[in-house]
Amino acid sequence: MSNTLSHWLKKNSLVLLVAIIGVTPTYANNSKAAIATAHPLATEAGFEILAKGGNAFDAAVAVSAALAVVEPTSSGLGGGGFWLLHRAKDKFETMIDGREKAPLAAFKDMYLDKSSLEGALSAAIPGMPAAIVHLASNYGRLPLKESIAPAIRYASEGFVIGDRHVRLLKEKSDVIKKNPAAASIFLNNGQLPTKGSILKQPDLAKTLQQIANHGKAGFYQGNVAKKLIDGVRQMGGIWTQQDLDNYQIVERTPIYSYYKDIKVTSAALPSSGGILLAEILNILSAYDLSSLNRIQRTHLIVEAMRRAHRDRALYLGDSDFVNPPVSRLLSLDYAAGLRTSIRMDKALPSDALDGNGTMQTKGADTSHFSIIDNEGNRVAATLSINYIFGAKVVVKDTGIVLNNEMDDFVTHLGEANGYGLVGGVANTIAPEKRMLSSMTPTFLENTDHIGVLGTPDGSRITSMILLAILDFSEGHSPDSWVKLTRFHHQYRPDEILHEPNSFSETEKEELKKLGHKLKNRGYRYGNMQAVELIKSTSELKAASDPRGEGFSDVR
Repeated sequence: MSNTLSHWLKKNSLVLLVAIIGVTPTYANNSKAAIATAHPLATEAGFEILAKGGNAFDAAVAVSAALAVVEPTSSGLGGGGFWLLHRAKDKFETMIDGREKAPLAAFKDMYLDKSSLEGALSAAIPGMPAAIVHLASNYGRLPLKESIAPAIRYASEGFVIGDRHVRLLKEKSDVIKKNPAAASIFLNNGQLPTKGSILKQPDLAKTLQQIANHGKAGFYQGNVAKKLIDGVRQMGGIWTQQDLDNYQIVERTPIYSYYKDIKVTSAALPSSGGILLAEILNILSAYDLSSLNRIQRTHLIVEAMRRAHRDRALYLGDSDFVNPPVSRLLSLDYAAGLRTSIRMDKALPSDALDGNGTMQTKGADTSHFSIIDNEGNRVAATLSINYIFGAKVVVKDTGIVLNNEMDDFVTHLGEANGYGLVGGVANTIAPEKRMLSSMTPTFLENTDHIGVLGTPDGSRITSMILLAILDFSEGHSPDSWVKLTRFHHQYRPDEILHEPNSFSETEKEELKKLGHKLKNRGYRYGNMQAVELIKSTSELKAASDPRGEGFSDVR
């Protein structure tokens, strides 16, 4: 055992306890900063950087890099994400778009007889490395090298894996075994590791060090880039050096909407999240949900979800390539028009709305973290390699797990992707285009409370954020937001997808009488990470979803 790992185990017994047995404490006091992430070591990395004089943006770099090491099932240098930022000194807000892009050789029908789910051909050009370099150089105050240092340490010296890692690895182990580079990292001579094992990733540490030393060029040019291109092409992919050279971060204006007295700041295209939230909240704004019983309330929320997701399928895509009717979709008048077809006594079948398609819902994995620092800066960031272990391949000698984000494009018009989402021509494949996403990092603010939140889980992300917003509107805290039972409707399939404990048997029967179909997900889903500032007292709160192995703290 290395000296650093031994020191960490001694100094962080509570964190180790959280990682192994899944205890998820919630803290509330008058300390300086709040961080909630999907892994204890990522949270520790964030606080380590804050203690060195960094701000929330430096901490976000540290957390993003750390999650690339300790949560390889969900995010990484081979993926991308969205970083929603609020700078306290001038109230400037932006979204850093680090979404992956289609390679130059990509074309609309490239998957007609191939899979967009596994292998190097399913991998888009990563945005994560460029995003953390951009974040550090434009918003942080510490050198990039310092903020990435915790991640490099975790990769080189190793960390303790918990139940979640082993469970997800088991689910994909048969595919991972087919890729020698991935198998050599995540399996022990072809066998599953046990909970409590140490996972070391020396090649990933070297790649991180190249980024620390050379910034963006450490990934997109030079030795790492050559390994990536050669490795991807040897595995059947289509990346070129020009793809890596062309990748650029884009800063986008967030989507702003209002619900009652709450200002909602959320993700812009190529995320559908902010637009969906605004549309759903605009529809619901005409109702007094607090005066309704559980069945009536659920019915209205589902009907609003149905209509917003129909519009997602028809209109939304990368706004650098298409021109979605965003202003109309955000309009209160448009919401009022959609509301006219909602009946309190009957569900409207999705077949009665325009559009078509069938789908089935599969598993999902992504990661989220939330930060508020002692200056009031805040970050909500949702990161992804798409599905569990992304494309299930690692590029030799880099330690990088490739994403399979190409499946988030519409690869077959009218058919569902791996998350069960149907899309239209606005989200078809084109060279250098960013695929539509459901990632929804979000800020909430009213007269006395500021919330920062987000969650993984594919197409279900926006519905989880919606339910948390409604809970926020009732005065509840992050501990409540992350524990809410969850349900979801996405237009196709025409069913309410829900957690096992979301509805009683009586409630299920009442919803069915209204014409709703229900499908039990079979397990609890999502992994929300949330923090909150109470303005009048400067009190901070933080909470991690009990469904995951995340860790939240206020220090």
